[in-house]
Amino acid sequence: MTEMIEAEPALAVRLLGSASLREGARRLAAAVVDTANDGLPIVVTGCGTSEHGAIAIADQLAEALRATGRRSDMVRSEQAFELALDPPTAGLVIGVSHEGGTAATNHALEAAKQAGAELAVVTAAGRSPAAELAGHALVLATNEVDQSWCHTVAYVSAIVAGAVVAGTIAEQPVDADAVRALLAGPLREPAPVESAAAVVARASRIVVVGSGADRAAGRELVLKLEEGAALPSAYRDLETFLHGHLAGVDATDVLVAILVDRRSGRDRADRGRQLLAAAAEVGMPAVGILSPVASGRIPPELTAARILVEDGPTLPATTAALVG
Repeated sequence: MTEMIEAEPALAVRLLGSASLREGARRLAAAVVDTANDGLPIVVTGCGTSEHGAIAIADQLAEALRATGRRSDMVRSEQAFELALDPPTAGLVIGVSHEGGTAATNHALEAAKQAGAELAVVTAAGRSPAAELAGHALVLATNEVDQSWCHTVAYVSAIVAGAVVAGTIAEQPVDADAVRALLAGPLREPAPVESAAAVVARASRIVVVGSGADRAAGRELVLKLEEGAALPSAYRDLETFLHGHLAGVDATDVLVAILVDRRSGRDRADRGRQLLAAAAEVGMPAVGILSPVASGRIPPELTAARILVEDGPTLPATTAALVG
């Protein structure tokens, strides 16, 4: 898993320079635009890490459509099992499946196809069962297979693929240097990450909170904590945690607040500060994964450790937050 994380900066640059990925993104972007112009649903789906990749891609596509003056309210993500039980009868369903063989995701794609939706797939395996379901026209193949049981390359690949599709829609090529810098930052300066890890490792349970594009990152962090480090963890949206869940935590738990999305950054940071202050009242230690704006608005004493994530101003807000 560590080796895969270390490989991510170079991996992202390779993906962004791939002619085949750009061509696949061009076709998928055209399908997304056509579907949006028709006012039909665009649903991104997956399981596990790929479900979080699907949430990320849906956020990226919605932002790109808004940037071009198109409707974005029809874009959403859906867990694959639920989608298989209630598939859309029209529009576009984009399956995210790293190896293309996840049964629940393929069942969702099959159900959507039978119900009348068009299919697309984002996968590392261009000849997988998922790719066969979608046909060759709308398969976006990343061709970089994760070597870790805890998929990290899979998550980053989905985000990068989504960034290329969104960039194609918005006619704004992705800044590869900015992506590489965001991914490489914690590898160059590991001390803040190690400090945060030391706090988290002492917890009986970790609660991760996020807002905006950080919600995908929060869910993925919980998955990695549980499947990779076997630490009991839970995800809550930023506001949700303040409405009852705070009663179930104490000093043996740790809060991880992800506040990186620069959209409405001050509002998110100010509400995050209130949440961290509330956690401090019940003795719950906190770790912050913070943008410069959030870090500046949240007093140091409210976090036992913090990791600063740069803004990535040359990238769209969703992609900058997700990559960071």
